[in-house]
Amino acid sequence: MVDSAPLREAYRTLLDAAAVADGGGASLVPPPGEWNADQILAHVSIVNAVTITAASSVAAGASAAYDNRMALDTWTIERVIVRAGGNAGLRDRIRLQGEALCALGGPMLSEAELDTLVPALLLSKGMVLVDQPVALRDLITGLAEEELPGHTRQLLALLPDGHREVALVGTNGGHSGGEGSGHRP
Repeated sequence: MVDSAPLREAYRTLLDAAAVADGGGASLVPPPGEWNADQILAHVSIVNAVTITAASSVAAGASAAYDNRMALDTWTIERVIVRAGGNAGLRDRIRLQGEALCALGGPMLSEAELDTLVPALLLSKGMVLVDQPVALRDLITGLAEEELPGHTRQLLALLPDGHREVALVGTNGGHSGGEGSGHRP
């Protein structure tokens, strides 16, 4: 069984940062080539959906695969933003997806299912990071250790310097582990 506590905490921290970033409104303009808060959240939502799909496929005894290319596609990201209803809708979706992933990684899947090797293709900034089978458990724990903390830092980086320190206090001092993924469209 995967310890779901770090994953729950990573989701909580990301959603706290997203709420703070949403409060910043129009003043949160990302640096050139980077995503705004809604685009970051849509990306996370798509990554969650891909991970849930892989876990559900394993649970169903079906062939599973993990490919994050759709989570990097600008058109898909914009479509998800609209369909989710913007920032608040994306935050709700991510919260519910997090609950589902914590359940799937926790008591719902057996050790054998969590150890299932899933063909994985992970890209970031146009570079292939992973192109090999990865254990399902590692895909799930990777969210808590790398993906969510990286996007939490991205959201916080959108805040003006004076607001960033205040937001860090509300998000565990910014110590959520992992190196930033720094995804760009």
